[in-house]
Amino acid sequence: MKVIYDLGSNNGDDLEYYLLKADRVVAVEANPDLCKIIETRFSREIADSRLFVENCAITDKEADNVDFYIHQRYHFLGSLIPPEQNSFDWRKISIGALPLHHLISKHGQPYYIKIDLEGCDELALHALLNCNTKPQYISAESHTIGVFALLAEKLGYRSFKLVDGHSVDKAYSKKLIYSPVAKCLVEHSFPRHSAGPFGDDIDGDWLDKTSLLRVLAMRGLGWIDIHATNEAAPTSMGEFEYWTASSKRAVSTLIQSTLRKIKQANKLDS
Repeated sequence: MKVIYDLGSNNGDDLEYYLLKADRVVAVEANPDLCKIIETRFSREIADSRLFVENCAITDKEADNVDFYIHQRYHFLGSLIPPEQNSFDWRKISIGALPLHHLISKHGQPYYIKIDLEGCDELALHALLNCNTKPQYISAESHTIGVFALLAEKLGYRSFKLVDGHSVDKAYSKKLIYSPVAKCLVEHSFPRHSAGPFGDDIDGDWLDKTSLLRVLAMRGLGWIDIHATNEAAPTSMGEFEYWTASSKRAVSTLIQSTLRKIKQANKLDS
C-alpha cells in the first residue's frame, strides 16, 4: 500500500493530487482552523479511510505541546519559529506535538513525503534520520542549503529535481498525470501556493547532486522545493571544466556552504 505524508498541508490544496497517486494520504497540519477546512473539503475521502488528518506539530523529540504561530491574514503562513518582526500580525497557540517516528508507526511506511513546515524543514529531515526509513520520493522547501545537504549526504539521495513555487500553477496547469488509483490518465491543475507534482510527474530529467548545486547556485534558494529519489538514474549537466568562470565560483561557494552544513549536521547527530 502506498502512503503519502503531507507535512504542512495548509488548506489541503495538494491533497486532491495525492489522493490520485496513493492508497492512503496523511495530512499533517498544526493550524486547527485549516484542519477543519480539510475535513470539510475531503469528508468523503476521510469517511472512506483514504485520508487521515493529524492536527499536530511534527517534532524530532518527545514533547506534549509546543507553541505554534499563525499569521492573522495569510493562512499559508504558520510556524513553530517565533516571528522576529510585526508580532502583532501573529497569534500564538499551543498545539499537540507528535514525533515523526510515531506518525509513521501509526500510518505506515512512506512512499512520498512532502515537507513544507515554514522554516522547520531541516528539523523534519533530522527527525526522518531517526525513523530508520527512507521514502522512495521526498521533497522539502529549500530556503536553506542545509535541506540539500541533509537530502544528499545524510539521507543518501542521488537524483534531484526542482519545483518553483512561484510558477507551479502556470507550469502545471491542465497537466495529464497517471493515477494508479484511477488506473488511467487524469487531467489535473495545481493551484497557486500548492507544492505541485512529485516524482516523474515533474517536467525534466533527474539531476545528479553536482548539477543540482549548479542550478541552485545560478537561480538561488527560496520558494523552491527540492525533490529527491533513488528510483531514477540521474543525468549530468556537463563536466565542471566546461562551465563558465562565474558558474564555477557560484557552485564552489555553494559547495563550501553545503559542506559546513554537513559538518554541523554531523555534530548534532553525535
